[in-house]
Amino acid sequence: MFWLVASTVVAAFMAGAMIVMRLKAAKKPASIKKIILPPLFMSTGAFMFIFPVFQIRWVQVLEALAVGIICSIFLIKTSKFEIRDQDIYLIPSKAFAFILVGLLLFRIIFKLAIGSTISLGQTSGMFFILAFGMIVTWRLSMLYKFVQLEKNLNY
Repeated sequence: MFWLVASTVVAAFMAGAMIVMRLKAAKKPASIKKIILPPLFMSTGAFMFIFPVFQIRWVQVLEALAVGIICSIFLIKTSKFEIRDQDIYLIPSKAFAFILVGLLLFRIIFKLAIGSTISLGQTSGMFFILAFGMIVTWRLSMLYKFVQLEKNLNY
């Protein structure tokens, strides 16, 4: 129970930090580098799978990845860009905070549902893959939208 509460508090803190970072980022022009770097930095977390406690079966990898991709749809739908003063800016969405809170609640419910059948380490591994699948899908979508706008900007 302690780990459920502790991990939920950490996840809530991370969601809050993400909201603040996204609001700050909206004040500066977007760039390909700013879109690509977060998933690259997050990818280093995959080193956790070196340790047996975090290793999961391939079917669990596919399940977590599928859920992450599905969850990314909400982020994709709320990520829009606009051109201002010959620069491309990410438009902050009011729904973003609600989506993050919803994903946090989903995570808690999911953890309660599967927490008794798989270990804490495996649950951590699955949530890493879920989050990574969600962020990579979302960022690839953002990159596509950004490049399309950039093409229009250069004409």
